[in-house]
Amino acid sequence: MTARSISKQRQDGADEPAVRQRILDAAFSAFMKNGYAETSTLEIASRARVSKRALYAVVGNKQEMLAACISERAKRLQVPANLPEPRDRETLARTLTAFGTQLLRETSDPTVVAVFRLAIAEAIAAPEIAQALDSIAGETTRAALKGIMLRAHASGLLGGHPAEMAERFAGLLWGNLLVSLLLRVTNQPTAGEVTRRARDATAAFLKLYPQPDEAEAPRSPPERG
Repeated sequence: MTARSISKQRQDGADEPAVRQRILDAAFSAFMKNGYAETSTLEIASRARVSKRALYAVVGNKQEMLAACISERAKRLQVPANLPEPRDRETLARTLTAFGTQLLRETSDPTVVAVFRLAIAEAIAAPEIAQALDSIAGETTRAALKGIMLRAHASGLLGGHPAEMAERFAGLLWGNLLVSLLLRVTNQPTAGEVTRRARDATAAFLKLYPQPDEAEAPRSPPERG
């Protein structure tokens, strides 16, 4: 083995996390510029300044690179570790507002919206993009929100079906915002707009789902004349 090949092997294998991130950044940039179907692994390798051998060894094939790009961004959609446990309606409101704020902020980020646009544009030529987006990022969000609802239900704070409540809250949270972002007819919401939207969605949701004891409290019999 020549000194040059040894040096190249060391370069490709050195600091693998940094190399992996460089590959993913290169792949994402190429996907955004050319589309998924038109992007070759050779171009990604050239952008990342690695060999194709290192590309496959560190990340994998093009579909695995796409899944990794989406997974990296999906990590930001998980429930924050410091959220309060919903033991009463007040802390439940804070939890939903905090999670809603994070979800809106991260998903309305231009790079995340670009992934949605890519999935739509490549829906016929490369349906695996939409499938990966739904199974990775979509499932992350649904599982996180359903987990909040399950805990609130177990604590007697909510009386509905957790999966249905999670879907209802997401609908109140987003409204038409995501469609408007995809169509470029609105700008990314500001931090203040995101917070207000999360608070409004939480307030509307808690009105729709009162605490079971409140909803089931017996009414006073009508007075007789």
